[in-house]
Amino acid sequence: MTDTKYVYLDNAATTPMDPRVIDEVNKHFKETYGNSSSLHSIGQKAGQLLEKSRKSIAGLINANKQDIIFTSSGTEADNIAITGVVLKNMNRGRHIITSSIEHHAVENPCKQWEKDGFKVTWLPVDKYGLISPEDLEKAITNETILISIMFANNEIGTIEPIREIGAIAKTHDIIFHTDAVQAFGKVPIDVEEMNIDLLSASSHKLYGPKGIGLLYMKNKGIKKGIGKYVSPIMWGGGHEKDMRPSTVAVPLIAGFAKAVELAKGEMNEEANRQIKLRDTIINWILENIEDSSLNGHPTQRLPNNVNISFKYIEGESIVLDLDMDGIGVSTGSACSSKSLDPSHVLLAIGLRPEEAHGSMRATIGRFTTEEDIEYFFEKLPNVIERLRKMSPLKKGVK
Repeated sequence: MTDTKYVYLDNAATTPMDPRVIDEVNKHFKETYGNSSSLHSIGQKAGQLLEKSRKSIAGLINANKQDIIFTSSGTEADNIAITGVVLKNMNRGRHIITSSIEHHAVENPCKQWEKDGFKVTWLPVDKYGLISPEDLEKAITNETILISIMFANNEIGTIEPIREIGAIAKTHDIIFHTDAVQAFGKVPIDVEEMNIDLLSASSHKLYGPKGIGLLYMKNKGIKKGIGKYVSPIMWGGGHEKDMRPSTVAVPLIAGFAKAVELAKGEMNEEANRQIKLRDTIINWILENIEDSSLNGHPTQRLPNNVNISFKYIEGESIVLDLDMDGIGVSTGSACSSKSLDPSHVLLAIGLRPEEAHGSMRATIGRFTTEEDIEYFFEKLPNVIERLRKMSPLKKGVK
């Protein structure tokens, strides 16, 4: 790897903490160290900061502060949502509807319940990664207790028709959960207008600290005609309204709130800036590198996401070679990067295994500059050309 320059284009995997967030976290590690459940003044100070942070974060998605439950991660929030709904509602029905391109934090809990006798409908997607609301409505039965569809895909960036999905769920009185880890803080989300009952998010995807996430639970898990519809999956000392017991990480939550405050103030301007850079990358690659193709929806996608397939080479080699040139990209989800299996998302949108293996994901961030993109353009063609010369997957060979 070069000693002089490194261009980080893997912001979907994680983001560097914003210096303003680092200052906030460090301040509260020093000053707000109390247990927020303690009755003394040090504990009460932490408790006040916790509730202030909860209110600030809730405002980003037009939620009430009491409906925000803090977790250790987006993955934990997904697991609480899915397993919590199943445990509470299995007497009402044993059917879950989800999509074929969910993150493993949703996919694997659903697979586990499928092994335990639940029916799971895995909705297909079109070539852009979009589910069909019509297919969703047709899949609903009187046994359906949960619809879980991600807000935006972590690999290809496609934004799902969440408003339509929420309306369908509300019409049929079915609980609707969305994994919004990639979308939270990047695009507008309104849980009321979109009829979202449960929503998962994570701090480290928007320049906040790792180790803190949230689960939004509409009206603290109360839904008309169903009652409290999420059961806890951990039991302890009663923190976070008994939904996520454990001493609350107040300094991390304060950092999360600072990251949300920054995202709230800068979202429109930053989204427009990133879309410009995103489209510049997509158009340049498609015009200048032969046998390349875009994965995901051309416009209905996250502002920062670029996912390209290159024929005749493997994505892992692209990642390693670009890293040697001082550029960080990925082949898809960081959670799957050590697996040799092709991406289930790319297979679901119709790519052949060899095409899925040749994918590269580049995700822009707050600190990505035009100069960074120019450097990327300088290095990428040489990497692709070199790897194709070495590849046994020659043009014309099936």
